[in-house]
Amino acid sequence: MTVPNLSMLSPGKSSVIDHVEEFSSPDPIADRLRDLGFVPGEIVKIIAFGPFGSNPIAVQIGSTRFALRRSEAARIILHLDC
Repeated sequence: MTVPNLSMLSPGKSSVIDHVEEFSSPDPIADRLRDLGFVPGEIVKIIAFGPFGSNPIAVQIGSTRFALRRSEAARIILHLDC
């Protein structure tokens, strides 16, 4: 079974963040995503995908919207039961 991440979510769908995956220690990209609010328990929603290779991805947490690269969104792991 594939672990769901934010880049796999369909536009208009919401899910709950489980964690942000780290690729190194320290990992400045993972740290920045958490600083922006991508933390466990937050609800995140896909607003839209960009036209070229689905980059960037427009996402929303609460009332704040962000544009993420697909590679950044793939680091945001979602709860399996959502």
